[in-house]
Amino acid sequence: MVLWDDMNARIKKMTVLDIGLVKWTVFFFTIIIVKFFPQLLKINYTVLFVLMVACGVKPLYKFWIKSKRYKE
Repeated sequence: MVLWDDMNARIKKMTVLDIGLVKWTVFFFTIIIVKFFPQLLKINYTVLFVLMVACGVKPLYKFWIKSKRYKE
């Protein structure tokens, strides 16, 4: 757990701008990967949608639902 605690401490030092820049970095890295492997574009949209939802559920829950409980 020491690794996760260290990572959480580092992330708390990041600003909204830093997180936005990380997102843009991942976006451009993804474009590079797709340029190298164009067959990735042939993946079914349903699979991509399921992966998107699976990856987004926990952060969205934590940000929108769990944070409201602390305000009450």
